Amino acid sequence: MKMLRRRVAALVVALLIFGVDQWVKAQVAGAWGVYAASREAGRLGIRDEGVSIGLPFFKLTWTENYGVSLGMLTAQSPEMRYLLVVLTGVIALVVFVWMMREKAKVDLFALALVLGGALGNIWDRAHRGFVVDYADFHIGDFRPFLIFNVADACITIGVLIILARSLLSRDKPKAEADAAPES
Repeated sequence: MKMLRRRVAALVVALLIFGVDQWVKAQVAGAWGVYAASREAGRLGIRDEGVSIGLPFFKLTWTENYGVSLGMLTAQSPEMRYLLVVLTGVIALVVFVWMMREKAKVDLFALALVLGGALGNIWDRAHRGFVVDYADFHIGDFRPFLIFNVADACITIGVLIILARSLLSRDKPKAEADAAPES
């Protein structure tokens, strides 16, 4: 019963991430004026400088990502777009199955981050034809990251947690576990 509750909680986290991601993308596309500013810059033939939010190192810049991570596998036709939806859907399904089998709390949380982010980007690609990216972190002209979104950030953080746990946590060696007294 305890594991079922943990898995349900992980699914709730994934759905919350999906919801927050879609809400922010809707605000960027509408109320916050990022999409309108981008279109106006394009109409005037000037560089899109993004919308400042009062931080010297962060602004909102409308970007339509037709590929996957780092712009790879760019969908240049409707068929390629749906192939990307299927491919990323299969990956999300694998993450879901993994999450339903996982026992460690931290790994469940990390997989929920990955699944929620993946669902947000899959939804965009299926319904818009591209993934909306907008978070533009920069130091002057130096950009340590590509423009990203909440879903991308959650996927990245989830993968980093899983990698860190797999590299840093060690199981007890079998001989040591066998020698341990039973309680």
